[in-house]
Amino acid sequence: MSISVLKADGTTEYFKIEKLRRSLRRAGANNQEIVTVIEAVESHLYDGIKTQEIYRFAFERLRQEGIPAATRYSLRRALFGLGPTGFPFERFLGRMFKAEGYNTETGIIISGHCATHEIDIAAYKSDHSFIGEAKFHARPGMKSDLQVALYSYARLLDLRDARICVDDVCGVKEFWLITNTKFTTSAEKYGLCVGLKMLSWDFPRKNNLHDRIERAKVYPITVLHTLTPSQISTLFEHDVILCSEIINNPHYLHTLHINEVKAQEIIIEANNIINNNSTST
Repeated sequence: MSISVLKADGTTEYFKIEKLRRSLRRAGANNQEIVTVIEAVESHLYDGIKTQEIYRFAFERLRQEGIPAATRYSLRRALFGLGPTGFPFERFLGRMFKAEGYNTETGIIISGHCATHEIDIAAYKSDHSFIGEAKFHARPGMKSDLQVALYSYARLLDLRDARICVDDVCGVKEFWLITNTKFTTSAEKYGLCVGLKMLSWDFPRKNNLHDRIERAKVYPITVLHTLTPSQISTLFEHDVILCSEIINNPHYLHTLHINEVKAQEIIIEANNIINNNSTST
């Protein structure tokens, strides 16, 4: 029997086992773990179930089985924690592109032909540079639409050939529109037509936001279940964004006023997330 699933954006689709299997595999679960979770999820399904409920159930099953992939399976939801202002998301993107070899700056001001623009992220290396707009959404059902793409392209036109550094490569020729959720179909079509670079959780099909996070192993601290929301906010205030930053600089945890046992639990979880990640695409 086909099971209808209610997506976060209000649309429906039939439940697809392969989609769940793929997400579990990307989270690092092995074949037997995937079979165990899928069997449990299938016994829980009912017509009209929400995707969020499927996600929560699969995640809890992973945790019950003691599978390290459980935390990584929550990566997409962890990106929603890089708010509420969106500034942590901008800094997260800066860290991600830095891991790819770029020099990066966030929240800079650049003068265009007709207006002054606040740019969320600027990145450059020896053979490439770009500027970008980070569109953060706190809920999975919200998408960046055509109006956002039109606005971004207009900014590119006004900023074309402005400079983000003194090197020859640093004239503005590329504008990236980056979101932690998805783009509407019309936004994607427009972006492809005018040459706007667009990056979301699953767009483009290859080398999307999810792929880049996995490859660079830049996991946000919001994926850590050993941290409370208030502790995460405190670390954000000290510009701690990534799990690796806690591992490399454990003294940051002193700002949380926690005991050594709790600090070690956080460090162990952060290590598990980074080191238990032999994923397939």
